Amino acid sequence: MQKKVLVVEQSAHSLSLMSKLVKKAGLQPVGANSLSEAEYKFRQSMPEEFLCAVVDYHLPDAKHGEALDFAINAYLPTIAVTDNNDTNTRNAVLARQVVDYIPKENGQIYDYLSRLLARLEKNKVVGVLVVDSFRHSRQATVSLLKRHHFLIYEAAGAEEAVEALDLHSHIQLIIIGDSIEDAPSTDFISNLRKEYSTEELAIIGVSDSESGLLSAHYIKSGANDVLRKPYCYEEFMCRITQNLELIDNVNVIREAANKDFLTGLPNRRHFFYSVNHSFKNLPAKQALALLDLDFFKLINDTYGHDAGDYVLKHVAKLIAQAFDDVFVARFGGEEFCIYLPLYSAEKAYTRLEMFRKLVEGSVIVFDNTEITVTTSIGLSTRPSHNIEALLSDADKLLYEAKAHGRNQICVRDE
Repeated sequence: MQKKVLVVEQSAHSLSLMSKLVKKAGLQPVGANSLSEAEYKFRQSMPEEFLCAVVDYHLPDAKHGEALDFAINAYLPTIAVTDNNDTNTRNAVLARQVVDYIPKENGQIYDYLSRLLARLEKNKVVGVLVVDSFRHSRQATVSLLKRHHFLIYEAAGAEEAVEALDLHSHIQLIIIGDSIEDAPSTDFISNLRKEYSTEELAIIGVSDSESGLLSAHYIKSGANDVLRKPYCYEEFMCRITQNLELIDNVNVIREAANKDFLTGLPNRRHFFYSVNHSFKNLPAKQALALLDLDFFKLINDTYGHDAGDYVLKHVAKLIAQAFDDVFVARFGGEEFCIYLPLYSAEKAYTRLEMFRKLVEGSVIVFDNTEITVTTSIGLSTRPSHNIEALLSDADKLLYEAKAHGRNQICVRDE
């Protein structure tokens, strides 16, 4: 696991501050005040343990960026930080294959560094597709992207690009040059937008034209952004980062809207969306179960609402683990729903009975107190093309399970 970050800073204050940012990103800082100390500490670990390095350009024993050279030659993605933002220093830094260049101008750079560290970790599972008919142009772009841990794919034209998208669902960004095989770039972008929204696939057009007309045409065809050559490396990476962060932010909002805030399970609204999106018509063989925790109010009254929340989260975790291949949701309060498509009544009953026993046998420890809980289950296995009808039937069966003593499954096969 690449969880360590080599932080090389001559200022004790800056070293402490950057180490805190590294920890905030969920990573482990390995600090050093000089090049010699950095070399020593780096040798104390396996190189593969390091995600990247954050290196001051000017150090007491490395006044002209020699520490950057050490980190880069050690195959560490390297973020350069400097006290000076003069042209000579900037050119000297960017002449090296650094991940980014951060002058210590104001407090915002520390926020940017924190985001950059998090981005480097996320990029390990982010696919980027570079589409350009000219190999040397593709390779120039790929060489910049490689510094950031992306999973990179190449295509000369539209047909190859579509194949890559079909094969690799983790592609979140496409960088498209002016010249591609098979189709004009703008037509290809327009066709992509028929399949992929701007919130799930970012498209950056790269234009060689000095005129702004082609850039506008890119945007109107569906591109998220445009880069005009010649561009500087910093602009290139800032635009890529901004577009990927937009997708991340949309996903965070979508996840918050779709998940129950307490248990992390899908909520009722997302449950209906998922089932209806997956099936135009519900299968003839199916099962739907409503689960309700028995005497849950007594748990709240006896141990407190924090204990009740803990019990709900515990049961939700059991549901997520036991039914990770079907549709589950928290419907509210202590009620949960499980939909098992293509399940016979016997198979559904057997699986739910195993789960009922699992809940019954669980001992939940909260604040040094052991709490036990059971669950009543209404199981509907009737043929229906209406999920609401199944829920209504399961709800009646759940009521019967409670009326007949709780901690049991009530099922009716129609």
